[in-house]
Amino acid sequence: MRTSLRKIGNSRGVLIPAALLSACEIGDAVEMRVENNRIIIEPIAPQHRQSWFDNFKSEKDIDALAEIKDTAIEQDEWEW
Repeated sequence: MRTSLRKIGNSRGVLIPAALLSACEIGDAVEMRVENNRIIIEPIAPQHRQSWFDNFKSEKDIDALAEIKDTAIEQDEWEW
């Protein structure tokens, strides 16, 4: 498919048809680079879980057994 470059401010751009974007699974962000005098445009995979722990506040280390009182059962009677 042939197309022409269009002036966009001080730069130039190409309109990419929706069918090509869909076929290449390109969303809102792309990675561009030059290889052998060619412009390579690749989709960036979405990082859905990237910011899951941004606001995570860790709890103090809690000893889960600290609140258990001594029982009448002696340690030797326990089966592990």
